[in-house]
Amino acid sequence: MPHSPEDKKRAITRLRRIKGQAEALERAVEEGTDCSALLQQIAALRGAANGLMAEVIDSHLRELFGSEHAATRSADIDADAEIAALMKILRTYLK
Repeated sequence: MPHSPEDKKRAITRLRRIKGQAEALERAVEEGTDCSALLQQIAALRGAANGLMAEVIDSHLRELFGSEHAATRSADIDADAEIAALMKILRTYLK
């Protein structure tokens, strides 16, 4: 979850873009748009989702392992468990 106001704003902006792309794709399917144009829109939608995933992962890793307050957080987290949980999510996403 993005924690800083800037990270939240970027995530919401990306989500709104994804929503707009999904709505445009739905309209294109309803209108019987050519498959090549649909594939291009699907690729753009996937790229936007991948960008959001990368941004959230970046934010998550910086929150967990960043240098700011590292000593305090290191006592509060189990790094191996956090990495395992993140890898499980990534493996599911990459299937």
